[in-house]
Amino acid sequence: MTEWRDKQNQKGFTLAEMLIVVAIIAVLVSISVPVFTDKLEKAREASDIANMRSAKAAAIMDYLDGTIVLDDNKEAGPYYYNVSEGVLKEDIEDALPAYGQGTDSIDGGMRFDDYNETGGDGKVIGTDAKGKVIKVMITATEGDSDLDAGILVEMSWVDE
Repeated sequence: MTEWRDKQNQKGFTLAEMLIVVAIIAVLVSISVPVFTDKLEKAREASDIANMRSAKAAAIMDYLDGTIVLDDNKEAGPYYYNVSEGVLKEDIEDALPAYGQGTDSIDGGMRFDDYNETGGDGKVIGTDAKGKVIKVMITATEGDSDLDAGILVEMSWVDE
């Protein structure tokens, strides 16, 4: 009977060994979760910025081909960017579903125009674009000559 107990006790891990393994896994998880969260927010912001660049390119293209005509105040808009078609629409309903991903709870570190905002303490904070669409306004700018004149494309994230 003693031989059977000796063989039984030699197999497996002790409770202390299992606790050490669980502690190591807990430390690894606690380190990796914030890193993963930051990377996820950075990917969301990169998606938003890519959409903003596409909206700006669409606005410039429509202006240059004559689809967008400036009014007497040398302005046009608002237009709303439709991501699935890659075009500007005059009605916000035509730009849905909302595609913004970034949140203001975390700054993913991405920078583009006015995408990220600066808080009262001077620290950069994220932009709350989640569930919003890009609104585009176009304004003519004046220069010293015709060659210096151009257009200003202003974008902002708006609710549905």
